[in-house]
Amino acid sequence: MARNAEKAMTALARFRQSQLEDGKVKERRPFLASECNELPKAEKWRRQIIGEISKKVAQIQNAGLGEFRIRDLNDEINKLLREKGHWEVRIKELGGPDYTKIGPKMLDHEGKEVPGNKGYKYFGAARDLPGVRELFEKEPIPPPRKTRAELMKEIDAEYYGYRDEDDGVLLPLEQEHEKKVITEAVERWKKEKLSRHEKGEKEEDDDDDDDDEVNIYAVDDESDDEGGEAMEEEEGQQKFIAHVPVPSQKEIEEAIVRRKKMELLQKYASETLMAQSEEAKTLLGL
Repeated sequence: MARNAEKAMTALARFRQSQLEDGKVKERRPFLASECNELPKAEKWRRQIIGEISKKVAQIQNAGLGEFRIRDLNDEINKLLREKGHWEVRIKELGGPDYTKIGPKMLDHEGKEVPGNKGYKYFGAARDLPGVRELFEKEPIPPPRKTRAELMKEIDAEYYGYRDEDDGVLLPLEQEHEKKVITEAVERWKKEKLSRHEKGEKEEDDDDDDDDEVNIYAVDDESDDEGGEAMEEEEGQQKFIAHVPVPSQKEIEEAIVRRKKMELLQKYASETLMAQSEEAKTLLGL
């Protein structure tokens, strides 16, 4: 049995070798571009990758494939694009043309450049997937900034608040708030008055209990020894003696007149005139 298997394998190996020589079996593309050392083969593998990319780009245009299939196709296309880049670098190393500069840009079926983010491209229906559409929405252009002169043109009395009462809304609100504040103030005043009244009654009760204490402010009027005590008992009022001389109304008026005269003299008279007036007063004995 082992010998028959060896014969079969040998025959299969010979058959495959003959097909390779005839060109009927396709040669597999190397996994790494660095394994290829021939420029024509490197060109062939690059063209093969471009063909696969074209087929997958045509398939991904169908939005009915489903989200998962579309995402897988988009990943495969991006993987082929990276592989194509490796082969273009290898072609340049082998002395071939630099396709990164002379090659056409990647376009979609509408002829527009394929949008992407950080090297990852989105094709066909992949651009309408949830979370992808937001990446390509352009932000609105901000409005142009106004100059200082344009800003000053819009400043008027309303800008400073002089027309706030013209709308008929602010005044009623202010009146309502004013009434509320007045009511609260009146209520607070009534409570304070009631509390003071209660405290005053308590103090009067305390004064009645302390009638035996000596009043240090009471002064006996010596000028009226006969009727002083009787008047004090009748009127129930305390008499006080002024220990400082109090000027009369006439003396106050004269002092005011003298003060005004001095102020006028200081304001309008010169120093020479002031000196002469002082000498005249001295001579006259005033």
